[in-house]
Amino acid sequence: MTTRHGLPSESHSVFDTKTIDDIYAEIREVYASSKMPWVIGYSGGKDSTATLQLVWYALASLPVEQRHKPVYVIASDTLVETPVIVDYLNATLSQINQAAKAAQMPVEAQKVVPQTTDTFWVNLIGRGYPAPNQRFRWCTERMKINPANRFILDRAAEFGEVVMVLGGRKSESASRAQVLNSHHGKVTGSRLRRHHILTRAYVYTPVEDFTTDDVWTYLLGVASPWGSNNRDLAALYRSAQSGECPLVVDDTTPSCGNSRFGCWTCTVVTRDKSMEAMIDNGEEWMLPLLEFRDWLADTQDPAKKHLFREHKRRTGQVSVKDGKLIRGPYKLEFCKEILRRLLDTQNQVRAEGPDANQELISAAELHEIRRIWRTERQDWDDAVPQIYAEMTGRTLDWLQDDIGAFSAQEYRVLDEICQEQQIPTDLVARLLEQERQLQGMHRRAGIFQRIDDVLGEEWRDETTIREAYNIPLLAAVEEAGS
Repeated sequence: MTTRHGLPSESHSVFDTKTIDDIYAEIREVYASSKMPWVIGYSGGKDSTATLQLVWYALASLPVEQRHKPVYVIASDTLVETPVIVDYLNATLSQINQAAKAAQMPVEAQKVVPQTTDTFWVNLIGRGYPAPNQRFRWCTERMKINPANRFILDRAAEFGEVVMVLGGRKSESASRAQVLNSHHGKVTGSRLRRHHILTRAYVYTPVEDFTTDDVWTYLLGVASPWGSNNRDLAALYRSAQSGECPLVVDDTTPSCGNSRFGCWTCTVVTRDKSMEAMIDNGEEWMLPLLEFRDWLADTQDPAKKHLFREHKRRTGQVSVKDGKLIRGPYKLEFCKEILRRLLDTQNQVRAEGPDANQELISAAELHEIRRIWRTERQDWDDAVPQIYAEMTGRTLDWLQDDIGAFSAQEYRVLDEICQEQQIPTDLVARLLEQERQLQGMHRRAGIFQRIDDVLGEEWRDETTIREAYNIPLLAAVEEAGS
């Protein structure tokens, strides 16, 4: 069954028992019940838009002097959001701030982003983390949970405690209903519940009893107070046939891979139907993004993993389970290929898309990737500046190492010596790097532990390891996968 808006319908409407004015009154009551500031999670999707709009209209009816505490609106930008949505979010947050100032509302909207060391590209290209999947969704905590929680904890440190206002609804899923119906953490006599991880945060979900139909009925019947067009939002959902990616503050939130409000790099789902829908609806310039995403997803094919990934883990140890070698991070050479393809994709979307300066990877991320490759992955070639110049025809203000980093020529000499002595070249390279990093230090505490850690890693080659663990040799694995 669908509504007159062409969107899914559900029974048991919240409006069977409450009016909009009743809901506004409840919000005002919760707002006035404490001195804690509010932090509203906003994604630009239907549920968070309805939540923010309800709060806005509820508080707007209060006298200015009773709007006594700040309401922070935060939108999570993973830095790999779909470009169309980034533009939409930036414009909407600007509208919210302008409208709030004009109406003397205590509302302040801003984006939260991951730290440079936690971004998608720094982890994938720099450290070699494989493309995320259902069993290893390393991206969610680093790119969504941590930035949002860092903002919330900063406000908690400033004010003592905070109220997180989220757009969770019972009708979203059985698991969401279970959480919202649970009495665990509920504050007696209040609509608030304690956050199950953040000890100084409470949670308030004003739309928890709304059905999907209720959300659209409200949004399409009540104009946006900051000047957005909610009918455009409804059209966005119809054309994408997708859901919303809410603010993520814990690991119970499902992947946003099927959502238009998610990351264009998401490989947790088999197909990015949302991006496909965008392209089908006229955004052809996004095709290079989809092709890059599909190419990255292909590296998850078990039959091809040995082509892209190291035989040992990032810890330097080998992991064998049920007679199979559990592969580690992407090989450095493949990470170089990812970087080349990413910069080529960036060139294409700049040439074909609406923004000639579209940035898929930032200068700060490139600098951090270079640092990781140089200090952790024995990139004596110093490949990042070379690849960047090759793919863009430009250069960045690269940091010059005044301690004297090793060069590609020195690595070739070292490799020749190590081959003669039958010693793993990367083992000696790692030891030399540990020494280099502490060169010039007044105190060299920890150097022996560093050396011991390097020597404690697994330095046998893959063939030797497979023979030691009685695992089929790589040639047999390749033949079985062909």
